[in-house]
Amino acid sequence: MLIDEIKSANIEAMKARDNTSRAVLSIVLTKYKLQEVELKSQGKEIGDAELLSIIQKVIKELEDEKAGYLKVNNQERADNVSKQMEVISSYLPKQLSEEEIKKIIDSLEDKSIPSVMKHFKMNYAGQVDMSLVNRVLRSL
Repeated sequence: MLIDEIKSANIEAMKARDNTSRAVLSIVLTKYKLQEVELKSQGKEIGDAELLSIIQKVIKELEDEKAGYLKVNNQERADNVSKQMEVISSYLPKQLSEEEIKKIIDSLEDKSIPSVMKHFKMNYAGQVDMSLVNRVLRSL
């Protein structure tokens, strides 16, 4: 499972004293544990799909953090956040391009916004940025 890879990478980062990698991996592991506890209380199991969702949320948070550092001209911190984003992005599957998204939308029978969004959420979770799907859909 993907979580095992992240745990191993976190241990390696600790051994190598790589604080940048360790920080972001620890954040993902903590959020994963919290979601695992929450889902267990509902009688559900956590899997890779939930982990990919957590990673995407962490990346979005890091993008916001980086924008804040750039706004106050703190390039060193912004570079550190960029490195964290690179580390965690390596665990995401290859993202679909705009062209691939257009082809998928064209192949669908029902091109209504709710139907298309549901299709991508069900079949391409973790492989696509839903805001990009929305933007591409509205441009068609």
